[in-house]
Amino acid sequence: MNELLLGMRLRGLQYRRVYAEASFGFAFRAKPGCAYFHFMATGTGKLRTENCEIQTLSAGNAVFLPQGSAHQIFSDPAVPVQDIDHCDVTTLSETVCAVEGCFSGTPHTIFFSGCMEFDLGGLHGLVPLMPEIMMIDATSQRYDELMPILAAMEQEARVGRIGDAGILARLADVVMAVIVRGWVECGCGNSSAFVTALREPKLSRAILALHRHPGHDWTVAELATESGLSRSVFAKRFQEVIGVSPLRYAGELRMRIARTWLACDRMSIESVADQLGY
Repeated sequence: MNELLLGMRLRGLQYRRVYAEASFGFAFRAKPGCAYFHFMATGTGKLRTENCEIQTLSAGNAVFLPQGSAHQIFSDPAVPVQDIDHCDVTTLSETVCAVEGCFSGTPHTIFFSGCMEFDLGGLHGLVPLMPEIMMIDATSQRYDELMPILAAMEQEARVGRIGDAGILARLADVVMAVIVRGWVECGCGNSSAFVTALREPKLSRAILALHRHPGHDWTVAELATESGLSRSVFAKRFQEVIGVSPLRYAGELRMRIARTWLACDRMSIESVADQLGY
C-alpha cells in the first residue's frame, strides 16, 4: 500500500484566497478528474452539494471533495450565489489569485480554496469509492497530525504576510495528501475490492510487480509465479477479487500511466510508448 501511495499526484490548477462580506455566496463548477479543497480561516459558512446536503463550516475547518463535484459555499441558503470563475480577481502568482469584495475594513469571512488534478496512481480505482465530502474539524482526533498545519494556514490567511498565498497552496497540498492517506489506512470504508486484494499477500505481490514494471509484457503465468499460485488459481482469484482479468488490469494500468506521463510530465509520445512497451 505504501509503495502504491507514492504514485499519488496532486497538481494545483487554481488556488483562491477569498475575502468575503457578512453576506456572500459562491458556486464551484463540477471538475471531473479534479478535486476541491476549502479551508475556513475566519468566520463561518455553509457548503451545499448537488444533492442539497448542507455542511456547516467554522473557522479551522477543512473540507475535501475528491471527486470534484459541483457545490456552493455561502453565508446563508437565501443568499444568491455567483460563479467563482466569473469573480473579479487579483493575480498573485501563476496559479494563485485573490477574490476580494468591494468593501473596506476587515473582511467578515476568509477562506482558502484549491482546485487540483487528483490522481491516486496505483490506487486510481479508489477515487469513485471516496466520499463526496471529507470534513476535517479543528478538534478532530482522527487527523491530529493536521492540527498544526491547519493552525499555520489560519495564521497565514489572517495576517496576510508577503507570500502567504503560495505558502497556503503548499500547505493545502499536504493536508489533502494526509486526508487521502488516512482514508486508505482506515480501509477505504471497507468498500473496495482493490483494498481486499492488497490485503491478500499473494495477490498483492502480483499487483505490486505490475506497478513496479508496467512496461513489461506480462503473461498470466509470470504473474502467477510472482504470487506463488498456480496459473489457474491465480487467474480465478484475481478475477473474483478485482473484477477484471490480470491482463486487462495490466492494460488499463498502462493507459492511466501513459495519460499521466503525457499530461503532467510532458513526455513525448515516443518516449511513453518505449517505456510502456507499446
